[in-house]
Amino acid sequence: ISAVVRGLKTFSRVDESDLREVDLHEGIRNTLKLTECQFRRRIHLKTDFEELPQVECYPHLLNQVFLNLLVNAGQAIEAEGTIMVRTRLDGDSVVVSVSDTGRGIKPAERDRIFSPGFTTKAVGVGSGLGLSISKRIVEETHHGSITFESEPGVATTFHVRIPVRQQRASTG
Repeated sequence: ISAVVRGLKTFSRVDESDLREVDLHEGIRNTLKLTECQFRRRIHLKTDFEELPQVECYPHLLNQVFLNLLVNAGQAIEAEGTIMVRTRLDGDSVVVSVSDTGRGIKPAERDRIFSPGFTTKAVGVGSGLGLSISKRIVEETHHGSITFESEPGVATTFHVRIPVRQQRASTG
């Protein structure tokens, strides 16, 4: 219980809304702790973290992205399965990939996956806002990108790419 409470405190940090440098792995680990109880031993969580520099970001917003991706991944796994979170440095950007062994995304749904209100879940299971909010946080707030690849019935992987340093507004 104390680990979950510590994770919640670190995760929420609503009083810290400024752009700052953080250890992205710490945020991901805390988010994983929050999702463990929801997955109830039916989902195995794995990580493969490469060494990363401190990342300049809005950590509470990125934690929301990671939470959305992890919850979606868990809901896509109908029985037992695995979620893998990988990080790597790619030039001046960090890439966080969240993979699941769930049902995948059908080709007919791919163009709408980031649309507000669109959901592949049963009625009452989701709002259809998680991915559209995540896309806005990653692309508009952090000047990054969010993409995915999926094979129906096999797996899905979402890739979040954000710059290590954020763009500064030019004065002039």
